[in-house]
Amino acid sequence: MPGMAKGFLVAGLGEILWDCFPDKQRLGGAPANFACHVNQLGVPAFPVSCLGADTLGRKAKEELASGGVGSQFLFDSEMHPTGTVEVSLDSNAKPTFSITENVAWDHLTQTDTMLDFATKVDATCFGTLAQRSQVSRSTIQNFLKATPSDSLRILDVNLRGEYYSEELIVDSLELANVLKLSDEELPVLATYFGLQGDAEQQLKQLIDKFDLRLIAYTLGLEGSMLATPDQIDIGKATPVEVVDSVGAGDSFTAALVVGMLHGLSLRRCNEIANRVAAFVCSSHGACPELPVELLRMVPCYAGE
Repeated sequence: MPGMAKGFLVAGLGEILWDCFPDKQRLGGAPANFACHVNQLGVPAFPVSCLGADTLGRKAKEELASGGVGSQFLFDSEMHPTGTVEVSLDSNAKPTFSITENVAWDHLTQTDTMLDFATKVDATCFGTLAQRSQVSRSTIQNFLKATPSDSLRILDVNLRGEYYSEELIVDSLELANVLKLSDEELPVLATYFGLQGDAEQQLKQLIDKFDLRLIAYTLGLEGSMLATPDQIDIGKATPVEVVDSVGAGDSFTAALVVGMLHGLSLRRCNEIANRVAAFVCSSHGACPELPVELLRMVPCYAGE
């Protein structure tokens, strides 16, 4: 496990939950997965969310701790249960989700401790799902407004079911300076914002419209495209036998953010993110232990 990089601090902001498969339960939620992978890659990261004061909530903190992830910013709800999601996988191991409503992370309430943490972070990853309730939406947006002006604010739109709207995506993009989305999500934004042309042209229009520093556009087995105001990089996916794609997108985002914090080139960020995501796809679980050869790709690797 690499040592932690000095001077960086990262937040995964939003939902934390248990993915319930037909034969097992796994801790999940994009912010938790993201924080786990950022930590593995050598940068301190903390999920910011709310858990129920119940067995699943206690188990979540224990599992995070076993992976070296702190729970200082995981708050407890006495009134609402820890979130759960029913997950099913198709023949290509692609997941579909049925998300329980009115759970703890729908009631994430801001605290002075949380907002103080926000003023110190170098990067925050957030999405649209955790903003489905007004309470959590307000907390998430206030957290983002409290972050340093030069910090990375990464919107992983992560569109789920009916839990998004044009208004929510606009509000979120106006708070973000990095956008991560998939080839299934771009058409939704293209419809909302009247984007024209091919994918590269549409990404450029989004960058201009929302003054973004970077867009990460993932294409599954076809790789990914990273776009900045003046540069495009096409990354090829690493060929693997897909076992379980749950968490792969979160691992891609984590590796991208670590690369950006270290000032790596667009090409190198894309390469590392694709390699990490491919490994996750080839493994069971959203946060498998990354092999040393992947950890060595990041500048903060400090030995085994």
